[in-house]
Amino acid sequence: MGTGRQNFPKVVAVTSGKGGVGKTNIVGNLAVSLSRMGKRVVIIDADIGLANIDIIFNLRPQYNIRHVISTEKTLNQVMVESKHGVKILPGGNGFADLTQLNEGEKLNLLSEFETLSDQADIIFVDTGAGISSNVLYFNCACDECIVIATREPTSITDAYAMMKVMSQEYGTKYFKLIVNMVDSAAQAKKVYAALSSALDKYLKNVVLEYVGHIPFDRQLQKAVQKRGLVMDNAPDSLSAKAMKDIAVSLERNPVSTNSNGSLTFFMNKVFQKST
Repeated sequence: MGTGRQNFPKVVAVTSGKGGVGKTNIVGNLAVSLSRMGKRVVIIDADIGLANIDIIFNLRPQYNIRHVISTEKTLNQVMVESKHGVKILPGGNGFADLTQLNEGEKLNLLSEFETLSDQADIIFVDTGAGISSNVLYFNCACDECIVIATREPTSITDAYAMMKVMSQEYGTKYFKLIVNMVDSAAQAKKVYAALSSALDKYLKNVVLEYVGHIPFDRQLQKAVQKRGLVMDNAPDSLSAKAMKDIAVSLERNPVSTNSNGSLTFFMNKVFQKST
């Protein structure tokens, strides 16, 4: 077990109001960036609809979280590791059943998640898009929630809708924003300004922090088409440099003071939301 509070991993949800905004690709590239900075990174694939984080890392996991719930496998037996040293917990549809678990299964899952505390500095929870209950459970249980949006009006309105539900239903008051697929920083700031002003106008005490933007980049598109990562395929590209900058800013921020930092705390919060 960790010897002090500072050893707890930071648990970060990465989500979006709608699909097709590059969420999973961003998670993968940020994880690689942080790993190259010497951080131990774990990705929990909690995207029930499109569980595909393993695809961009070119991994073929045999097991997923269901095998942990059923006690057939331990978390470490289910996790797979990329060539970058990033560990991935395949979840997929296994996370759809959290509301159905009995107390014994919950306790087993909690003790398994606690073993992650000594294996990670940062844990990304790649949640689904939209406002289904499972997505919201995970978003609200994490230390931080990063919302990915593009300049498309539907992406902006759906991102706002998600933050509205999370703040009104679950009391989440603090979000971070990454704007993807823009032509310039000015364009990204416009997206941020639109979301921020809507939050200020209609929701009380909800804060949105601008983390950065990722430019529209052919090199990134090529990497996506090859089912790979731009950090590997074109590390000097504009999009790869932007990912590195965002990774640096995430690494600088300490774990929020309202978290006790433990993985059991995270899973307990998920269970509480789902009851």
